[in-house]
Amino acid sequence: MSLDLFAAKGFRGTSIRDIANAVGISISNIYHYFGNKEGVLLAILQRSAEDIAAKLHQVSDSDIEPLERFKRLVSTHVKLAVSRESVKEGKIFFLDEEHLSPEGNEINLQLQRQILGIYLRELRTLQSLGHIRPKSLTVTAFNVLAVINWCLRWYRPDGPMSLEDISEEVVTFVLHGVLGSRPLDFEASHS
Repeated sequence: MSLDLFAAKGFRGTSIRDIANAVGISISNIYHYFGNKEGVLLAILQRSAEDIAAKLHQVSDSDIEPLERFKRLVSTHVKLAVSRESVKEGKIFFLDEEHLSPEGNEINLQLQRQILGIYLRELRTLQSLGHIRPKSLTVTAFNVLAVINWCLRWYRPDGPMSLEDISEEVVTFVLHGVLGSRPLDFEASHS
């Protein structure tokens, strides 16, 4: 319910009273459990980031060929990012990140670093196998995450492409960006 309110009205437009009424609890309970409205927002973001990180860790820890694992990682992340709840969470994050306190921003950054760490590990593996030769793994990881996160802005479940098609399109785009100037037949010969 709080997620729906924040997505519809934004952080500033949602009051503690709105949240209490929607959830059916007292305002004092919200203050007791979350401290303030920002605490509610951070709890939503934390739950989402931890869920996504756990699922990405499952893919990253799987015992499959590294390039295929990277493809699955990106595909899984795209599908998780554009789920109904994640779109709302992403809308909140993009629109309301500037409303977080310094402490809230630090919590948010820690959550983001978990996911960044997963991508850095996978990219290091691809680099060690000679699949990629970036000047900076961090910049490469940020670029991959930017492509995935941008899906939150434009994805519509009722759009002309299925989620599976969109996922494949994003994976293809990311791979060609990550693999750089490798010949097009490189992907087919290493799948």
